[in-house]
Amino acid sequence: MRALRRFLDRRHRLIATAVAALAMGCAVLALRPDTASVTVLTAAKDLPGGVLEPADLTPAPLRPGTVPDGALRPGTPYAGKILTGPARRGEPLTDVRLLGPGLLAAHGEGTVATPVRVADPETARLLSPGDVVDVLAATSTWDGDAPATVAAEDVTVLATPGGESERGALIVLATTSAQATELASAQAGGRLSITIGPRAG
Repeated sequence: MRALRRFLDRRHRLIATAVAALAMGCAVLALRPDTASVTVLTAAKDLPGGVLEPADLTPAPLRPGTVPDGALRPGTPYAGKILTGPARRGEPLTDVRLLGPGLLAAHGEGTVATPVRVADPETARLLSPGDVVDVLAATSTWDGDAPATVAAEDVTVLATPGGESERGALIVLATTSAQATELASAQAGGRLSITIGPRAG
């Protein structure tokens, strides 16, 4: 009986030691940092939007499950492209934040990006990408300004890159080709202004 008891005690100690070692191993694995990561391009500083410079973005590692769809990767040629709106330092940049095919795809087939200049820069500064506006055109004549007419209705703001000049503030709109033609004609013959409506659903 004593021999059996000693055998069982020894066996229990071995099992307890094995369980303790297993628990310790699980704890180490849980505390060990996950070394797997995906490198993406993020804003190197707070960015106001507009034309990107080479130093505006910087590589940063993200865990695979946190990488947004369309995230820009190192090697993506972004310098000179237009960031459609402000970005915070450290924010991962995606293809839909840049003016281009990825952004237009979200607005349906046949959509084109149409840059226009709004006569009042203060009004243009109220806009953000995603706002829906009507564009009004006022034509100057020998007798003064003619009544304003609607050049485009319910168009979405794609980007507000700024670019203020004596001709007004630059904005980029998502329009049809027909609306783009109408806006070009209206801008050539007068001044453009906007009214801001509710955002699309």
